[in-house]
Amino acid sequence: MMPLTLADVGSEQTVRMIKGNDKTKLFIQKMGIAPGAKLKIVSAHGGDLIVYVKDVRIALTKDIASRIMI
Repeated sequence: MMPLTLADVGSEQTVRMIKGNDKTKLFIQKMGIAPGAKLKIVSAHGGDLIVYVKDVRIALTKDIASRIMI
């Protein structure tokens, strides 16, 4: 298992776990990113990511992306 920030651009990943307190987990899950969700990394810039989840494009800060384990 590794944080989403270490995945390659263009790769498709499956979310395995979300780290953080309950408030952080709920925030991430409300974006449609939950364990078992499939996502594709569109681009990365300075640790910040843009991903596709369920045909929706989402921007993630480095801090949030590092809490998503794949």
